[in-house]
Amino acid sequence: MAPIVHCVRHAQGYHNLSVANHSMPDPSLTPFGEEQCGQLKQKFPYHNSVELLVASPLRRTIYTALNTFTPELERGMTIIALPEAQETADVPCDTGTDAEGLKEELKGKPVDLSRVEKGWNTKTGRWAPTAGALEKRARETRQWLKARPEKDIVLVTHGGFLHYFTEDWSDYNGTLGTGWHNVEFRSFLFVDEEGDNATLVETEQSRKSRRGNEKPLTKTEHMELLETAKSTWEEGGNHPIQAKRRDKAKDDRDWIGAY
Repeated sequence: MAPIVHCVRHAQGYHNLSVANHSMPDPSLTPFGEEQCGQLKQKFPYHNSVELLVASPLRRTIYTALNTFTPELERGMTIIALPEAQETADVPCDTGTDAEGLKEELKGKPVDLSRVEKGWNTKTGRWAPTAGALEKRARETRQWLKARPEKDIVLVTHGGFLHYFTEDWSDYNGTLGTGWHNVEFRSFLFVDEEGDNATLVETEQSRKSRRGNEKPLTKTEHMELLETAKSTWEEGGNHPIQAKRRDKAKDDRDWIGAY
């Protein structure tokens, strides 16, 4: 039987405070973000059943896991840092620390960095911020989790990546780049036991807790949202730094073309 996956967006990081802070490399949690972890720790109802903790290797997700899931860590669990679950964009705030730097910073902490290899933070190739690459590593993340022997899993990751991971774009906010709040969690089950896509669906209890009896989107509506979101990501529209970079490149091309 495939596991249940509790998806958690990280607590508030310094990059969440302003657009200017998107230039900060791999920012950690704010003091308020640390408070949010304490609140989620009290609110999260599944501590006793969780068998595996997984987090994106960015600092804000690792520290969210460390500060929130202490009951699991006290039972001897280790957080597996999974590069495939890193955030989508290539701006500094979404680009992780080099593997050696992480190992030094997290020395002595219950974090398994064995999957974090040199080049995981290059944002090129399989790590590129393109819709195709993002869909592929989101699928690889689902497949990896589905194949795990544990039946109750926590994944701490990022607002943008969560839409690709869950394939649920129903509350996607193009301005914010996500429909997930900081430290929001939702629970999902795998629905295609034999399928290569490892499709997830949100549990009824999870959906009702945040949506009540609201009618879900139709398949057509969902696909329209997906295409809109993908085109926005491709253009860097959700990150002003990326958009500025794109616009500058266009201006340079226009200037060159005038001579």
